[in-house]
Amino acid sequence: MANDAVAGDALQVAPTGTGDGDDPVGGVLAAFTHDLVTAVDGTLADFLATEIAALHEIDAAMGGFATTARDCVLAGGKRVRPTFAYWGWRGVVGGDEPLPPVLPALAALELLHTFALVHDDVMDASDTRRGLPTAHRAAAARHRTAGHAGDPERYGEAVAVLIGDLCMIWADRLLGQAALPPARMLDLRRCYDQMRVETVAGQFLDVLGEHDAANWSVDRALRVARYKTASYTVQRPLLFGACLAGVAADAPPAAAYTRYGLAVGEAFQLCDDLLGVYGDPATTGKPAGDDLRTGKPTALLMLARELATPVQRRALARTGAGLTDSDVAELAELVADTGAVDRVDLMIDDRVAEALAALESAPIDETARTALTGLAAAATRRRA
Repeated sequence: MANDAVAGDALQVAPTGTGDGDDPVGGVLAAFTHDLVTAVDGTLADFLATEIAALHEIDAAMGGFATTARDCVLAGGKRVRPTFAYWGWRGVVGGDEPLPPVLPALAALELLHTFALVHDDVMDASDTRRGLPTAHRAAAARHRTAGHAGDPERYGEAVAVLIGDLCMIWADRLLGQAALPPARMLDLRRCYDQMRVETVAGQFLDVLGEHDAANWSVDRALRVARYKTASYTVQRPLLFGACLAGVAADAPPAAAYTRYGLAVGEAFQLCDDLLGVYGDPATTGKPAGDDLRTGKPTALLMLARELATPVQRRALARTGAGLTDSDVAELAELVADTGAVDRVDLMIDDRVAEALAALESAPIDETARTALTGLAAAATRRRA
């Protein structure tokens, strides 16, 4: 599961063009992305400084624990979910509405994301996150260095679960600081809660798939993508932004965001499937081939099994931690030989086209339309 989340952070929301007129989409993203990320990070840093000081008063050890949680939040990432939420909001309110009143709500999504990442890493027994030790591995290492009693690994997992829980609580608290009318805040929390419920549903199906791969299918893998990634990463953040602007759930902008979000979110996850097998660890921050080692039933691997010859299918059944790097490389080549990679590429292109079609008729601000067009294209560029 964590592979999906970290690869998702590799989405390049910054433009590939110069932004000087030759690339209007890149120009819009260049004009807004840096300032937005800086504003979100500043909001998080200020909020966390206050929270850490309060926890330090409980006990000095709590201060250190909270600082570790802060480091997980501020360790990097592209702030993808706040970015989609921002454009969902900006698409409705236009370019003149001031950002500060809604910044706490946008930043809260990043705290929610950290909660999910830290817990993902525990469930997946992942060693690294964004090129650094995961929270549970870092806590285990500190346990050993301090010479504490008990099992360092068990201690590390317990600390990481608590860090994730704290980030979830922090997300709720920061969300409450948004300057919104009470009725709008209630609508926003309904959207926020639905996003969390759908994320848990997707996470459970993801875990189940790893333990019930024999009964999995391409359709079920795409269902995981829809609830674990499309909802949590794109669709619900966009609708969250629309709620910030006071848009009703059945209004035309919300319908367009739903259609766009599902399409881009599924493309996003399909790109993660490719990155989980062929991604550069320098970019993803994770070892390549983990999905092959675990036999994770992604849409890519389900398609490979469907398209494989009987001989290829038997070879694809080889999974497990005992696989060497050479074994993983051979399996990756075999997956490509089945035609599954080409099929996934087409599926991504189809979804990006669907997303762009949703934007064409969407009653939203033109600058937001241009930015969302660029973000949809970014889901494709992540395959490189």
